[in-house]
Amino acid sequence: MNFKKVAPIAAAVLAAVSYTQAAQASERVILQVDNANKGIVTALSRQLGGEVKLEADGFISVEFEGKSFDEIKGILKNPHIKLVEQDFKRTPMALYNDDAGNPMVDQLTPYAVYQSQVKQVAFNLGAAPKVCVIDSGLDRSNIDFEWGSITGDNDSGTGRWDVNGGPHGTHVAGTIGAADNGVGVVGMAPGVPMHIIKVFNASGWGYSSDLAYAAQKCKAAGAKIISMSLGGGGSNTTESNAFQSFVDGGGLVVAAAGNDGNNVRSYPAGYTSVMMVGANDANNNIADFSQFPSCTSGSGKTATTNEKICVEVTAGGVDTLSTYPAGMATVASLTTSNGAFAASAMENVGTASGATFFMGTAETVNSGAAGKICVIDRGVISFHDKVKNCQTSGGIGAILINNVAGMLYGTLGEGTANTTRIPAVGAAFEDRAALLAATSATVAIEGGDYGYMSGTSMATPAVSGVAALVWSNHPSCTGEQIRSALKATAKDSGAAGKDVYFGYGIVQAKAAHDYLVAQGCGTSGGGSAITLSAVSYSSKGKRLVDLKWANATGSSVDVFRNNAKLVTTANDGLYTDTLSVRGTYNYKVCNAGTTVCSSTQTVVY
Repeated sequence: MNFKKVAPIAAAVLAAVSYTQAAQASERVILQVDNANKGIVTALSRQLGGEVKLEADGFISVEFEGKSFDEIKGILKNPHIKLVEQDFKRTPMALYNDDAGNPMVDQLTPYAVYQSQVKQVAFNLGAAPKVCVIDSGLDRSNIDFEWGSITGDNDSGTGRWDVNGGPHGTHVAGTIGAADNGVGVVGMAPGVPMHIIKVFNASGWGYSSDLAYAAQKCKAAGAKIISMSLGGGGSNTTESNAFQSFVDGGGLVVAAAGNDGNNVRSYPAGYTSVMMVGANDANNNIADFSQFPSCTSGSGKTATTNEKICVEVTAGGVDTLSTYPAGMATVASLTTSNGAFAASAMENVGTASGATFFMGTAETVNSGAAGKICVIDRGVISFHDKVKNCQTSGGIGAILINNVAGMLYGTLGEGTANTTRIPAVGAAFEDRAALLAATSATVAIEGGDYGYMSGTSMATPAVSGVAALVWSNHPSCTGEQIRSALKATAKDSGAAGKDVYFGYGIVQAKAAHDYLVAQGCGTSGGGSAITLSAVSYSSKGKRLVDLKWANATGSSVDVFRNNAKLVTTANDGLYTDTLSVRGTYNYKVCNAGTTVCSSTQTVVY
């Protein structure tokens, strides 16, 4: 697909939360006190060397230099003080974060693993389904894979499957199955068997026929899951039939929705046989690039709605940390006297350590920076010129801090445009106060085997890996049953109920596993799943929706509209709903009085 280019900047290898390497030079405490005695306690605190930071109703906050919390409690024994508590630091943070550390020496868990409940489900490697990754190849130079369980197909047009055609395929494969081996990253289904098919040529693209052929190769290799972080415009029956055949054989096909941030339907994700995946970030927000095609095709009387032609679920796909071909990524690290912080790499490889010097926006040369690490605010002049002024001042490294929330990702220019040589890293605005307070710092930029990418291309392997994890515990299920379980248990995000951005929501491994434990792979009674179609049209000035279903059991069914029961009606396979206002309507049909239901069908009127 046309996915956004993301530089292999491997930025935030250190999470910006609650991690310190040096003892705090000061301790801040809260003193609970009656307001009438606040003046006495304030004066006492100052006599004991404390600096009052805040006075509020019923308490004050005081900072003491060079004293531990226990020492402070010892000197503040006073009948006017009700309680002494630690005044803990609070910093803005994502709902989910990558583990702190350097993936070149530690094993880190990417945020999407936590977000998708992967850590809450045991992986049954012995029953795990093989995942076929159709992409740009998986480079053998990265050690973070169980290579004994990985196979692939060579192609005369694209070359060896285990030699990269760019980092994309290696990054994707790592999200699915990077090994749990104490280094690098860990995948959704660590060490899962994989089959690699390299479809991208030297120019970075392939054809729909390549994908149809690849689907056949996946089937021949014994794969049960196909993962495709790719796509493009237009559909054809050859490609569609190839994936339908794979699904008819019990498999699951997963593909990316696309990265253009519009409502265009991309293929192969747009085929009904393929599960379309969107991308969300670490805060459970939809990614601004994630495509959101409608679930309705056609118009008027011929309009049909099918939830399998639009986004069905999402997973983490923004700033995703994963594997790269060896040395192809750039790893940045930033440690200070106040601890370690997230950082993004700029171009100059190297390491520098020293005292810090704040240069403001670094618009001019300042001799005070000589021999020091320059701490610089974003704004006014270019990143290159800021770093150049630090270097000209004798600075040995630079930390550039964002002036808006989030990480600063910057560049110093390509080739001869970059006249700087000292290592420089970007830092988040949220860490500004702590960085300015630090007295020393070490900045390091080095080539690495792990880096960051963003896109629905990154969310897709996350879903594929979650599917493999869940399926390993329920090997008698079919791919369609795994697909249904992931949708039925996804975490609702965005607008209430199913929507075009998130589909059913963010995939949840534990919830899907529990669902299958309770429900089994099939429906109650061992029958076929309830199927539902919804067709909207106008007749004699009325807005109508025909609901048609099959495979329901019992004499009656419950019809739901927008998650509220609309009616209990005879199980005769047909019900017509009348709408009074325009809007988006989600329907499902259930066996009366049960939770055995069809998939949701959406009508936009």
